[in-house]
Order: sequence, then structure tokens, then C-alpha cells
Amino acid sequence: MQDKIGMAVIGYGGMGGHHARKVRGERPGKFEVIGTFDIREERQALAREKGFEAFESREALLSDPRIELVVVATPNDVHKEIVIDALRHGKNVICEKPVTMASRDLEDMIAVANETGKFFTVHQNRRWDPDYRTAKEVIESNTLGRVFNVESRVHGSRGIPGDWRNQKAHGGGMLLDWGIHMLDQMLQLMGDRRLLSLYAQLTFITNEECDDGFRVICNFEGGTSYMVEILTNNFVNLPRWYINGENGTAVVDDWDRHGKIVKVSDWENRECVPIQAGVGITKTMAPRDQKTIKKYKLPKPKSDWMEYYDNIYDVIRNGAPSIVTHDQQRRLIRLVEAIIESGETGKAVELE
Repeated sequence: MQDKIGMAVIGYGGMGGHHARKVRGERPGKFEVIGTFDIREERQALAREKGFEAFESREALLSDPRIELVVVATPNDVHKEIVIDALRHGKNVICEKPVTMASRDLEDMIAVANETGKFFTVHQNRRWDPDYRTAKEVIESNTLGRVFNVESRVHGSRGIPGDWRNQKAHGGGMLLDWGIHMLDQMLQLMGDRRLLSLYAQLTFITNEECDDGFRVICNFEGGTSYMVEILTNNFVNLPRWYINGENGTAVVDDWDRHGKIVKVSDWENRECVPIQAGVGITKTMAPRDQKTIKKYKLPKPKSDWMEYYDNIYDVIRNGAPSIVTHDQQRRLIRLVEAIIESGETGKAVELE
């Protein structure tokens, strides 16, 4: 293919290396991964070992006319500087998430993209997570009827990773790490529904400088409550997804999509035998007659992360609309700022 896009990666760490290897291996007809740059010599050496050209400087990479697309996969605090530099060098840019740490910085980046006429977007890869795609199909297919409660969790037991992600100056903390992914998924699932208010708690159990977890409850118009929880000091994990609708419940236990759907099959049959509950008896919490419910397997829709890069190619070569838009990122960063405000003040925050 004569119309390949020359691509390079700035920041050849875990994610930068992932971009370079996956694109080279799975989309060689659309992209040519020319090289990388990293400020750490050991990462430069690793790039050369993997067969990539390791540029001697950022300027050298950005000045190379073969390169049309730059992936910025550096610590969060330097995203803005590098993205703007790349745009002014006439490159299209993919920035790793979070695009930046403040709305005003995002607006500066968008302004330069508009000024230069170059394509600028953000890598939101977890829109292709299989567990998310399963939850999305359950909700959008109306399988459970009107959904009134969604709980999305990621639990770990190792605290914050020991690199720059535990340093506030570099944009560390779980809200800006895993939180960005889960909140982006939430906004995608809720679509155009307005986010009315939220209440958040940030945790600092294993790290005093950065949040090592958070919990936020978001209230959307139409009566849907959506909780996002990222915790890194849990030794017994709760389900990855727990979804309640008026006609049933869906549970996605993990990333491998174990779980089930349980739906009511007979609303009219409400008879039950009281059960012993602790030191009392109850009808309200007694289990349903098994004849009035049915169990179903979870759907397992296909998911291919490389669709993201297919879209990047179509935007640059064919003028297609971008999957990840500026307005989506504006909404996401404003949401992060509201969560920080609620966590710091201990008060609910009204939005939109």
C-alpha cells in the first residue's frame, strides 16, 4: 500500500511499546512504525532491540518528514507540552489518556490543533474491553428493561504502581489512571443523558501523595444511578459489573466475562413463604419461587481494539469522523475535576 501512514512513538514505556508492537504486527498495510524516542537510554536500547529506530531527540523525531502521526505515551504532566510541539511540527497526534489534568490545558491543545489543521485525539482503548462491550450490549438491548442502577468496579491489592503513577507532580493517582477509563466507559454508556450530580470519596490508604482509589456515585437524568469504584487495597474482589433493571439483574464477574443474567418471568406470582432472617422473619427479602425467574448466559459480542487504529487511518486518509472527539474529552476532564472537588470538600457537586 503506497498510502501508509508513517508513525512514531514518544515515550517507549509499557503503553508506548504496546502501541508500536501492536500496530506494526496487526496493521502493517496501513501504518509504518518508523521509530521512537524516550528520555531513558534503557528504553531507547529496548526500542532498538525490538527493531525500531531510536531517535536521538524529540526534535529529531518531530523533524522527520516520514512521520505523519505521533503517539504521545509519556507521564501525564508533559502531555500538553509534547502534543503542542508535535502539532506545531505538522504532525497528527494520538495522546495517551488522560489527555491532560485540567480543562484549561485541554482547551489550549485543541486550539493549537485547530490552528494547525492537524488531527488530535486521545487513546481510550478500554472502549474495546470485552467485559465493557458485554455490559454495553446488556444495557442497550433493553434486556433488563429500564436500567436504574449500574455499578462498575476494578479492585486490586497492590496499591499504586511504584513508578511516576504514585507521584502527584506527574499526574499520578488512580483517578487519572484507571478512573479515566471507567469514567469514559460510563459516559459512553449513558450517551446524551445529562449528569445531574455526583458524590465522591478519594482514598489514601497506601499513598499519602496521590489517591490510591476512589468511589463516585453519579446521578443521571431519567433516574439512573451509576457508581464507579477503583480500589487498590482489596483482597476480596466484588463483581466487575452489577446492573439492575426493572425486569432483572446482570452480573459480569470479571474481564473474562463470567457471570449471568437473571430475569423475572412472572411478575404476578408474588406469593412467598416467610424465611428466618437473622433473629427475625421476612417476606420482603424471601427468595423468589424459582418458577418465576429465568437465568440466561451473558452475551459475548466481538471486540477488536485495532478498530481504533482503523478509525485513525480513516480520519487522516479519508476525512472520516473521529471515534474519540474533543467534546467527549472536555466532558470527561470536567467530570474528573468535579470528582476532585467533591472528594476534597466532602460535598455533592451539581453538573450539566
